[in-house]
Amino acid sequence: MYGWIWRHLPGPWAAKLVVALVLVAGVVALLMFVVFPWADPLLPFNHVSVNGD
Repeated sequence: MYGWIWRHLPGPWAAKLVVALVLVAGVVALLMFVVFPWADPLLPFNHVSVNGD
């Protein structure tokens, strides 16, 4: 998959590296600001309670 993406990026090696880093940063930003906040209430990890009973 990564080889396919690398072959389809335009330009010489340095330009491909910059475009690939921008794509990775965009995916990370999308996950951090959209996907993870949306999924957070759906995950069971926040429903923790400790009772002294």
